[in-house]
Amino acid sequence: MTGVFTKLDYYLQYPFVRYALIVGILVSLCSSLLGVTLVLKRYSFIGDGLSHVAFGAMAIAAVMRFSNNMPLVLFVTIGSAILLLQSGQNAKVNGDAAIGMISVASLAIGYMLMNLFPASATSNISADVCTSLFGSTSILTLSKTEVSLCIALSIIVLVVFFLFYNKIFSVTFDESFARATGVKTNVYNLMIATLIAVIIVLAMNLVGSLLISALVIFPAISAMRVHKSFLSVTIVSALISVVCATLGMIVSILAGTPIGSTIVIADIIAYAGYSCAGSIAKKY
Repeated sequence: MTGVFTKLDYYLQYPFVRYALIVGILVSLCSSLLGVTLVLKRYSFIGDGLSHVAFGAMAIAAVMRFSNNMPLVLFVTIGSAILLLQSGQNAKVNGDAAIGMISVASLAIGYMLMNLFPASATSNISADVCTSLFGSTSILTLSKTEVSLCIALSIIVLVVFFLFYNKIFSVTFDESFARATGVKTNVYNLMIATLIAVIIVLAMNLVGSLLISALVIFPAISAMRVHKSFLSVTIVSALISVVCATLGMIVSILAGTPIGSTIVIADIIAYAGYSCAGSIAKKY
């Protein structure tokens, strides 16, 4: 055990490891807060769709040789979130169908672009795709500018969530009643979609585009197995997400396992534990 702590202390001396932990904790916290709303509103699939859009945007940025692809990816993902929200209100296009169409199209276009226009003559397409889809070690290669941007965006998401907590609560549980009481539900739905798009872009560096849904959904449904109120579920979901992300990153750094997969496995274990606790609580 002493050897483990010694090894961890050795790795923490490197700035990029500390940056990864800070960004990972902030991203997991933001994901869990909005994840509760997505699960309750049955919008869980939108996170998966937007993650695929972000993958396509990253491929475009790579082809255009952008040194910092985050602004373009943010712009495209937020635009797609607004488009999905509008299409979901259109009777001619079912919301789930729109998400499926956009996500599959984005994946196909992104992969095609990465093959037709590799970033360099020696570019490893398989490695690039694996990193984008599953996270790999991309969070350990963030520049100071990217770290600062991630921290700033995470803080903005947290501030907006807490400032408009009551409105988000009302829109989540009873949108029709909220609209009847004068709440501008369309505005707040748009705000939620925008925040989710920001979180998706931030989380891609942590777990990759294919595993983002787990980061959003697992902490929320784990908390719901034991707790019932919106506030308690939100708080416990945040705690689960932060603990799982921290443990996942530490285990990944020490054992050399993929960061994204390790974090998701930690979330799965937490869900299994809370499911057992919820079943026991019902009996007594």
